[in-house]
Amino acid sequence: MPGSEGFVSPRLTKYDVIHVLRTTVAAVASLLVARLFKLPESYWAAITTLVVMQSTLGAAFTVSWHRFVGTAIGAAAGALFATYFGSNTVIFGMGIFILGIMCAALRLDRAAYRFAGITLAITMLVAHTNAAWIVAVHRFFEVSLGIAVGLALTAIWPEASEGSSPPAS
Repeated sequence: MPGSEGFVSPRLTKYDVIHVLRTTVAAVASLLVARLFKLPESYWAAITTLVVMQSTLGAAFTVSWHRFVGTAIGAAAGALFATYFGSNTVIFGMGIFILGIMCAALRLDRAAYRFAGITLAITMLVAHTNAAWIVAVHRFFEVSLGIAVGLALTAIWPEASEGSSPPAS
């Protein structure tokens, strides 16, 4: 069939398979590195890597920066609020509001606010056996590790698009 040499099947291109392979390698590598460092919720590194791997390097860097900053702000706020107020619904709501105002004042985009809120929720609302600041630090490291692995793999093994030509040998 003319033009079918780039296809694995009529609906699945070789670019689809390569993307899936890159994403799988990155997610598993991230999980293994997080486990190597004995991070308690190592799955967050893999989840973060999955987010990063869905973009080109330039876009991945942008979303990663927002996730990194938002996670740092959310972890700090979550550690502070959970330490002094526990899993308090009113304080949680106030925390989400404060994070939104803070992100807007710092001219961070809504992605940073979203990631800050997620981190605040995990730190404040999920039952943990460790102190809130330890949970917050672990969460920050898990996400940072996932970002680093995702960006490294995106840089080392860039995604080729269907319109691009193969690299010259």
